[in-house]
Amino acid sequence: MASEVQTYSAVFCFLLLSFHSANSESFIGVNYGQVADNLPPLEATVKLLQSTSIEKVRLYGADPAIIKALANTGIGIVIGAANGDIPALASDPNFAGNWVNSNVLAFYPASKIIVVTVGNEVVTLTDQSLAAQLVPAMQNVQNALNAASLGGKIKVSTVHSMAVLSASEPPSGGAFGYGDTMKGLLQFLSTNGAPLMINPYPFFAYRDDPRPETKAFCLFQPNAGRPDANTGIKYMNMWDAQLDAIYSALKSSGFKDVEIVVAETGWPYKGDSNEVGTTLENAKAYNGNLINHLRSKVGTPLMPGKSVDTYIFALYDEDLKPGPASERSFGLFMPDLSATYDVGLAKSTQGYFIMRPGITDAQLQANLDYACGVPATAASSRRRPSPLLILAMVLAATLLGAHEHEHDTKLFRSSIEVINSIVAK
Repeated sequence: MASEVQTYSAVFCFLLLSFHSANSESFIGVNYGQVADNLPPLEATVKLLQSTSIEKVRLYGADPAIIKALANTGIGIVIGAANGDIPALASDPNFAGNWVNSNVLAFYPASKIIVVTVGNEVVTLTDQSLAAQLVPAMQNVQNALNAASLGGKIKVSTVHSMAVLSASEPPSGGAFGYGDTMKGLLQFLSTNGAPLMINPYPFFAYRDDPRPETKAFCLFQPNAGRPDANTGIKYMNMWDAQLDAIYSALKSSGFKDVEIVVAETGWPYKGDSNEVGTTLENAKAYNGNLINHLRSKVGTPLMPGKSVDTYIFALYDEDLKPGPASERSFGLFMPDLSATYDVGLAKSTQGYFIMRPGITDAQLQANLDYACGVPATAASSRRRPSPLLILAMVLAATLLGAHEHEHDTKLFRSSIEVINSIVAK
């Protein structure tokens, strides 16, 4: 009987320690680029995504085959209108209506389209004529969605590089450049409850300043930190600093209500011989530590207690991209679907458990200590919570996960029943 109890206890301990990594997480997404000739079949890609905690996919266009393949998966989809479509979208409401009909209404709601991005990094283009047409284009797409009664369900935004900031250091001094263009865009986002989508890349910060202390700061590794003289806050990683600079820019512009979404971030795992920091070790450290940071939901110093939606770049390498080797080396997965490196995205196996009748609190506590590797001296040297309370905590975590996934109704109901019985004791 003791071995059975130890088995049950090990399950309790395992679930308590690793439950969160076993479930999908709504704030983790991935970019799915298509500039490649060796991408896996769509069906295999969908199964791969479903085996991970990735819940959202960003497309750079509106490939109908991909949108259709993701139907009935529950995976959120961001689709994009190309920069070249902006003039027609801006000048012709009928063109915008047809675009929405062809790329949204033809697939929604089976395919869970959540955002339409109009253009990519348009505001910072040298030719500002396209930027001047951006808000009218977004408005016509918004009007088309409104006409289809989808305005409150599918958001319209555009994607920016960090260059839209005229200042980012210190984080509290973050400010936008591009004057009236950004002001009009932020007003649109605020009015329609749409997110500011932006691409922070600590990798680029390290590339431009390849000192060891900068590397540690960018990779979420131990470092001395960087103080913000205005607030007294010491920043311990570049991610928090960049996001708080964006938040400060929104706040100083009068739009602190606008949500931030990270449309791209990542780290290349290889590069040309003259590219600094492009190693598998660094890529694994950045993406792995970023995911852990998001899962902690600690947030940033100026945005505590929440994790922004983040789309990691990228699902696969894009072997036809021009430029240095690093541009073709951001993929989390290889063409054969194996992980380039492990950052903890795979879903863990979940199980059910039943406590054997007649087990006392003392027996359960002793076996929990055994299963979790707590020495007897340590276990007896301090006051411990009730074992039944520990079990209730595990079941509460299970209940939370079941509640977040409506198809787990059996797990949801059984969790309620067991928690109620524990509380009654």
